[in-house]
Amino acid sequence: MSSWEEGHNARTSTTAFAAMLTPVDPGPAIVACNTCRLDKDRRDDEQGRRGGALLGAALRAAQAADARYAAIAIQDMPCLFACGDHCTIHLRASGKISYVLGRFAPDMDAARAILDYALHYANSPDGRVPYAQWPEGVKGHFITRSPPEGYVAS
Repeated sequence: MSSWEEGHNARTSTTAFAAMLTPVDPGPAIVACNTCRLDKDRRDDEQGRRGGALLGAALRAAQAADARYAAIAIQDMPCLFACGDHCTIHLRASGKISYVLGRFAPDMDAARAILDYALHYANSPDGRVPYAQWPEGVKGHFITRSPPEGYVAS
């Protein structure tokens, strides 16, 4: 057994690892960082709410208001480690390139733009969406892209 395998087995067999991950249903999902800053200058709003939590709530409200978004899961987790940016989300689906986007205002306009992009993403074979289909509200918000396990992007 290689040292990587030994380390991996040791990490994955601990209860700490199991406690760190929560199973979710497969399929296209927007994972909102619920601990993200409100904006580049402020951590919380006047009521002490984080921007990421507000963006997650806006995503859920937009989803509830439009049946087209029903197949896109909205999930939350603390810290996507994109702390140089604020109001970040991770867009992912099995076998597709995934994306981290950020620097959103935590409002309904941003939520609808994210969900509109997520619809195109979900309907794409590999996660790539032609630029002409990008909603204006996501342009300039991409931070990273990651290939699915077993692939690199070309």
